[in-house]
Amino acid sequence: MTKLLKTSAGQRNSARAAIASAKKETLLSSKGRALVTGAAGFIGSALVHELNARGITRIVVSDHLGNDEKWRNLAPLAFEDFIPPDRLLEDLKQDAGSHGKFLACFHLGACSSTTVTDAAYVMENNFGYTKGLCRWALATGIRFIYASSAATYGDGSAGMDDKNENLRAFRPLNLYGYSKHLFDLYARNEAMLPKIVGLKYFNVFGPNEYHKGDMRSLVCKAYDQIVTTGKIRLFKSYKPEYADGAQMRDFVYVKDAVAMTLHLAETPAAAGLYNIGAGVARTWNDLANALFSALNIPPNIEFIEMPESIKNQYQYYTCADISKLRSTNYDAPRTTLEDAVRDYAVNYLKPGRRLGDEIGS
Repeated sequence: MTKLLKTSAGQRNSARAAIASAKKETLLSSKGRALVTGAAGFIGSALVHELNARGITRIVVSDHLGNDEKWRNLAPLAFEDFIPPDRLLEDLKQDAGSHGKFLACFHLGACSSTTVTDAAYVMENNFGYTKGLCRWALATGIRFIYASSAATYGDGSAGMDDKNENLRAFRPLNLYGYSKHLFDLYARNEAMLPKIVGLKYFNVFGPNEYHKGDMRSLVCKAYDQIVTTGKIRLFKSYKPEYADGAQMRDFVYVKDAVAMTLHLAETPAAAGLYNIGAGVARTWNDLANALFSALNIPPNIEFIEMPESIKNQYQYYTCADISKLRSTNYDAPRTTLEDAVRDYAVNYLKPGRRLGDEIGS
């Protein structure tokens, strides 16, 4: 009898595994459809590019296209339709199926500036919109994956642990971080978190961030500095425990961030908040030296004063604990900082390419 019970349990576990595997295969396959907001943006366009690389083109994309050249990120990509964000949410409120059936919604659209001061705009765009889209996804059985941010952790004094359920312990340092934090809190209070996936992206860098202006990564901005002046400018440190340029960040290559995002989307058991980072803290000096090395130029770093407007918001150390991500069987190796910077500089920045431009070149 005991043996029969064990066999029966084993069969049930095998059946569950088969169902989970089938869900993983169909969620992001050429037969399923996906909705991606913020699709012309940095991480959004990188995600659509990776979906295309997997043979997935049944994608509806949405984004605010203003006066910059963000639209160029979409040009090399394949998708079914483009819908402006305001129209998208209004359509879905009137008719949940107005744009067809989706298996997954990747909500990556937001005002991502950490220096913006228009609170009404940021709260409506980042918090209000996410609420509406999440309600729609849950009501229609669509897998909902949204961008939170490591900025929700504030100065890190309360830790940067995505397993910490005491979300109110975190104190974001800027309006952007607060708007993301507010939805995390809302999703928890409304019992949504066990049904969705929130991604706390750390310092993501890589191709397709050209349009971000001052919000571009140091690699992107420093490349231009090297080309024009032969040197990189870094902020001085104002804490004695950190030498100039020794402030530390968790730098994660956008290709790795997208791989982590898609893994969590495809893993049915994954739910709640997850840190998306390299899991290693490196200094700004490390990043600068990696770029000089990639370009075969001797290091030349100049330290400058930090603007007063950001001194009180500046993070001196960030590092993602990615053990929760790893517990979902994500075992892909991360790209080292040096390899990521070299790939970005040599294959994208130098030739002026975007993701998708490299195909057939």
